[in-house]
Amino acid sequence: MDQFDIIVIGGGSAGSAAAGRLAEDGTRTVCLVEAGGRNDTVRVKTPGFMPFIPKSSNYQYETVPQRGLNGRIGYQPRGRGLGGSSAINAMVYIRGHAFDYDQWAALGATGWSYAEVLPYFKRAEGNERGADDFHGSDGPLNVMDQRWPNVTSKRFVESAAALQLPRTADFNGANQEGFGLYQVTQKAGERWSAARAYVEPLRDKANFAVRTGALVEKIVVEDGRATGVVIRRGSKRETLRARGGVILSAGAFNSPQILMLSGIGPAAHLKDKGIDVVADRAAVGADLQDHIDYVSSWETRSTDPLGDSLAGTWRMVKAIFEHRTRRTGIMTTCFAEAGGFWKSRPDLPAPDVQYHFVPAMLEDHGRTKVKGHGFSVHACVLRPESRGSVTLASADAAAAPVIDPAFLTDERDMATLRAGVRMMHRIVAAPPLSDYSGVDRHPVNIDDDAALDALIRSRADTVYHPVGTCRMGSDADAVVDPTLKLNGIEGLWVADASVMPRLVSGNTNAPSIMIGERAADFVKAALA
Repeated sequence: MDQFDIIVIGGGSAGSAAAGRLAEDGTRTVCLVEAGGRNDTVRVKTPGFMPFIPKSSNYQYETVPQRGLNGRIGYQPRGRGLGGSSAINAMVYIRGHAFDYDQWAALGATGWSYAEVLPYFKRAEGNERGADDFHGSDGPLNVMDQRWPNVTSKRFVESAAALQLPRTADFNGANQEGFGLYQVTQKAGERWSAARAYVEPLRDKANFAVRTGALVEKIVVEDGRATGVVIRRGSKRETLRARGGVILSAGAFNSPQILMLSGIGPAAHLKDKGIDVVADRAAVGADLQDHIDYVSSWETRSTDPLGDSLAGTWRMVKAIFEHRTRRTGIMTTCFAEAGGFWKSRPDLPAPDVQYHFVPAMLEDHGRTKVKGHGFSVHACVLRPESRGSVTLASADAAAAPVIDPAFLTDERDMATLRAGVRMMHRIVAAPPLSDYSGVDRHPVNIDDDAALDALIRSRADTVYHPVGTCRMGSDADAVVDPTLKLNGIEGLWVADASVMPRLVSGNTNAPSIMIGERAADFVKAALA
């Protein structure tokens, strides 16, 4: 079968949600097209194997040299295969702040205020704590408390409290500000990706086709309407037809790339790459926003944190055996176990710095091994002012896009990050975390602006939350309208983090799933 009612491009967080919701009632035929594989492996499903997830599940993109980072090339991991980045992330369940969604609505994303998106967050969520005004308990996305967090993660929260910083038991409730342990997208000790939540339960339905290993070369547009997609599987090229339309859900990098390959984007750039222009849309690939993040680590004599030593290795061997037999123990770690949201200035409407605490020493996104035991703390700028872009390297769909987040090119971001790093050091220096007498692996005089800025620019990079490259709005320049329909093309919707007009104040996985949930309703209404 090569004709369907709806084709969904991309089986990531939003794409899985959109495809699952459209297919679940059996009234329409849905085809989910994914470039990667099924991701049904032990290394993907075991939380503690996150650093060892195979390259086949990660695009492992890189940025162009970043002028705000001393010309360094940044690392941009993106999930490949069913579940997308929810199959490789740290499983932290955060929605962002109510302010973010109210700001979206004020900027022209009508219908996306916090009060209007909250029901979709609740519909998606199966929180093991139960339902309340802010949470759902019977949605497909399982959310739970960590059961075996590391003692150092708890101490991080206690050290923040020692500085009179508030605690919070629920970052997604009435008040985001504060410090605590994160809830995670896990179920029964395993990673619970968007694909496990929305796609796998429907795999045997006759109206639902899942095509993996299928690289989308372009969306077919005929007489101003999206009517299908051209895919490549191995050396074979196929055209899949869509009677009702196409949902593009390939993420903040690949969605603008696929639009441009389809002739939808900045006309001059498309012509330069030899692509026929279908629709001149200057904002496709523009307005890239990402959370710039600084991470430092402290080495301890204590073996409480995870680490590379004889004792640490033996502990992990036993933990792997425990997890394989009972799905319990420290291999359920999400690594970013604790954290918090903090205002660098009291007059701000919402926290502008987020912390992630990891009970292990991290270097270069975990790609460099560090001997010994210790812990790491991340500080990221939640609402960056710097803006970057995604463009085409070539007209070959298999080529990586050109990614330029333009990190720290706006001095306001540096001021926020500087304040966040200083508070990070204060927390680490407070008891009981200070009882470990951790040795800072990247010492700096935090009172010296120039020295601190130099260290930040030499070490900062993404914390994996790119958005904005297919901006939603009510203005003529917006890529999609508030129903996620692409302006200027019928039968084409975009549903993923690329549509966010502003980056949310937190991790982007849960908001992407919410966007997928909403997309399904918009498409159902359009095709009714």
